[in-house]
Amino acid sequence: MTAPVLEADGVGISFGGVRAVDNVSFRAYPGRVLSIIGPNGAGKTTLFNLVSGVYRSDSGRIRVNGVDATGARPARLAQLGLSRTFQNLQIFGRMTALENVMVGRHLRERHNVVLHLLGVAGGEHATREASEALLDRIGLLSHAHEEASSLSYGVLKRLEIARALATEPKVLLLDEPAAGCNAVETAEIDELLIALAKSGLAIVLVEHDMKLVMSLSDSVLVLDQGRSLVEGPPNDVARDPRVIAAYLGVAAEGDLAGGRMPGGTHAAT
Repeated sequence: MTAPVLEADGVGISFGGVRAVDNVSFRAYPGRVLSIIGPNGAGKTTLFNLVSGVYRSDSGRIRVNGVDATGARPARLAQLGLSRTFQNLQIFGRMTALENVMVGRHLRERHNVVLHLLGVAGGEHATREASEALLDRIGLLSHAHEEASSLSYGVLKRLEIARALATEPKVLLLDEPAAGCNAVETAEIDELLIALAKSGLAIVLVEHDMKLVMSLSDSVLVLDQGRSLVEGPPNDVARDPRVIAAYLGVAAEGDLAGGRMPGGTHAAT
């Protein structure tokens, strides 16, 4: 198998004596989707924050593209090829869709995009062209010159992914990209992520929509109380008694495999 572009080995962190993430390891590979699931409070977003440099792990090692990135700040991780989105939208509402993506290009362009957006002259032509091409790839070129605050929620979700892609990452961390989206918007995100994986991008996904997880994932890592519970192919994980017990303690066989949580709901908590 191709070498991993992201490696987390035994990472962990404590808050006030509580071990929020404890000795978790995983690998992300080019062209593959790894989904991280688990009940509320399992440590999924905390793990993302450790890997992306928002928090600093107090144990373990992190490598990006073969480089030891343990303790690295987010800007350094972006330079190494790691980008992410957040649960809550981090879009600049008073900028256009195009300008939002251009901000994401600043690591890959020599001139200062921020100065350009503030009205300072500069050689922004390459940045604009690259950003327009990215919006076209994501299916948002028609919204390029619309103020972000006027766009629908589903479009904003895809716009945030476009901005994360503007740094030309090798591995993309997505924290609940379909949260709050309707069925049509979720399907659009599903198609987009499939296309991105096929292009060779490594994707690590935290998501509560089990139907989306089951349709997208090459492998699934389940966290419970900050620890790795099981990792494997989606269908195997969905039928693992330890996974079922971690969510509700009892479930009809096949609920998770069918994209339903025990009790008939479609969103894992």
